Amino acid sequence: MTRIPAKLLLSNGLSFSGYSFGYAGSVSGEVVFNTAMTGYPESLTDPSYRGQILVLTYPLIGNYGVPDMVSEAGLPAFFESDQIHVSGLVISSYSEQYSHWNAGRSLASWLGEHSIPAIEGIDTRALTQVIREHGAMTGKIIVDGEEVNWRNPNSENLVAEVSTKEVIRYGNGRYRILLVDLGVKYNIIRHFLKRDTTVIRVPWDYDFTGLEYDGLFLSNGPGDPKKCEATIRHLQRQLTHPKPVFGICLGNQLMALASGADTFKLRYGHRSHNQPVLQAGTNKALVTSQNHGFAIDSKTLGSDWEEWFINLNDGTNEGIRHRELPHFSVQFHPEASSGPTDTEYLFDEFLSEVGRFSGR
Repeated sequence: MTRIPAKLLLSNGLSFSGYSFGYAGSVSGEVVFNTAMTGYPESLTDPSYRGQILVLTYPLIGNYGVPDMVSEAGLPAFFESDQIHVSGLVISSYSEQYSHWNAGRSLASWLGEHSIPAIEGIDTRALTQVIREHGAMTGKIIVDGEEVNWRNPNSENLVAEVSTKEVIRYGNGRYRILLVDLGVKYNIIRHFLKRDTTVIRVPWDYDFTGLEYDGLFLSNGPGDPKKCEATIRHLQRQLTHPKPVFGICLGNQLMALASGADTFKLRYGHRSHNQPVLQAGTNKALVTSQNHGFAIDSKTLGSDWEEWFINLNDGTNEGIRHRELPHFSVQFHPEASSGPTDTEYLFDEFLSEVGRFSGR
């Protein structure tokens, strides 16, 4: 096999040389890293990675291939969306030979089908250290000398790119959950469906304030939360009512913005399966899966709100809740796939509040 030379060029001027696999084209985006050992099919299809060049720090990638696109309950069974959302992929070593019970194709062929460039042969440990010291930055994967323009995806409304364009209904359960799609991971919908709910999925800027539902859910999603001005306006009206609200990831940040608090960009973000969080005011620690680049400034929370979870690595906010009303949100992913399931109970807590409010 002919190996096509490629390089990763960072906006600070550093360059890493390697070889192209997947789609043989060049691309630009924000360079971020993920420390998880497994889960690349889920990560690559996670809409929260939209516009980003993902560096996987685990040294061997591709050894278990990629599943086939099998549908369950109207959703792909093994992916977090119906497409790859990363702009590019950077790894240390690519395994051309794969073996797994549900593998249907190689990682390289899957990337090629979706026109996603990837580069192997990179010292990802050294690259990760650069990102940790400098902070997340824009970069380019240059394949065979083909130049592209620099792109900073955080200046764009990425949520508008990944959100559904129409109202979609899933299931026929006891509770009616309105899901505001900011770039929802499909495992969130799966968790609701197995808990006897009907999920009504609406676009990010949909005016949901006049709709009938038992509980409101705000999904994960990519980019700067302040770009979601329409969602924030609608949410501000909802937060004055006792109908339960639950947010995850970007939903956590929008809950804060709608309540009058502020958000900021993290130095390099939290992206892994092993982020420890502490429930505020307790000794209860949980291991979580995360993927985000922005966080809530806890010092700006109003008197009606309190910090709920705290990141044990850097002390940043990992969740908030209203002191009186059944509104709460978390920065991590209780639906983690793949990843730890320590916090899956939050879906049950939310639906308990929904049942109490609806009287069913």
